[in-house]
Amino acid sequence: MKNRIIMIISVLGILAGILTAIFSALVTPALSPAFHPSASPYSSAIYSEGIIESAQASGENINLYPEVAGTVTQILVTEGQEIKAGEPLLRLDDSIQRATAEQVGSQAEAAKALLEELKAEPRKENLDVSGAQVVSAEAALKTAGDTLEKEQAAYEMDSRSVSKDALDSAINAVSIAKANLEVAQKQFELTKAGAWIYDIRNQERQQQALEKGYAASRALLSKYTLRAPRDGIVLSINTIVGNYASPQGSYDTYRQGQSPVITLGSSPTSLHVRCYIDEILVPRLPAGSKMKAQMSVRGSDVKIPLEFVRVQPYVSPKIQLSDQRQERVDVRVLPVIFKIEKPSNINLYPGELVDVYIGE
Repeated sequence: MKNRIIMIISVLGILAGILTAIFSALVTPALSPAFHPSASPYSSAIYSEGIIESAQASGENINLYPEVAGTVTQILVTEGQEIKAGEPLLRLDDSIQRATAEQVGSQAEAAKALLEELKAEPRKENLDVSGAQVVSAEAALKTAGDTLEKEQAAYEMDSRSVSKDALDSAINAVSIAKANLEVAQKQFELTKAGAWIYDIRNQERQQQALEKGYAASRALLSKYTLRAPRDGIVLSINTIVGNYASPQGSYDTYRQGQSPVITLGSSPTSLHVRCYIDEILVPRLPAGSKMKAQMSVRGSDVKIPLEFVRVQPYVSPKIQLSDQRQERVDVRVLPVIFKIEKPSNINLYPGELVDVYIGE
């Protein structure tokens, strides 16, 4: 019985070993790759890493910075939205500047009112007062003259009836009355002549200065609204309501540095590909009229032909793609820009890296 059990276990062990060997010998077929590595379509080509950007006549994307500093109070657009030139994009807190502009505007209005007042002189009421003062001065002179005549007549009849002192006082009173009449007449002429021409010119200059100050305040006030410089599409908004923005940009939490407040691009149907050709490959670069290029979209088998647009004729340090500004070796590149019509069967976005082969 014991030997039978041992035999059965041995047979089962042999069968298990045979099955294990059979299953181990089976080869699982490899999965087909999701995409094939990019390869040059030309017999002789230059490879370059490229970056997709919105189509611009010059430069890259439009990076917008406010010309003044302040807290963001409104964001009037969304990412991906198409906008028109002059359309408001973002507003900063302008309460202080608005109050300043209103103050200068009120001062300009007050200066204008004062200028109109000077030009409207003489005022009838003032002229009437000056005329009445002349009449009063004339009456005072007549009264003083009559008094003097009476004093002189009495003195001539009897020198003892009027003292010398009283006679002298009457004579002085006439002189004072004549002087007062002359002053009143000159004051009347001055009032009748109206405002002095130099006072009017001075007030005109003050009004002009205040109006220009008001215009400058209004112009500065308009800077608190960031507007689109041209038609395009909003690629990115790098701030939120409540953030502080300045001419240096807005603080980016993820990059931990200053970024443009808003980045604009051109129409999404037309894109450019900016390639950076290593300086040691520049001598091998074909002329623009003979240049052909093909772009490979990473992560796919999509191959897209490119159309040459221009060469940016300035060899610069290779920091554009990686943003690494501290390099041990000064590697320089030449930017070459190609045009691509966005295909309908694949999504392409500005900022995306692609592989580019340039042939002749």
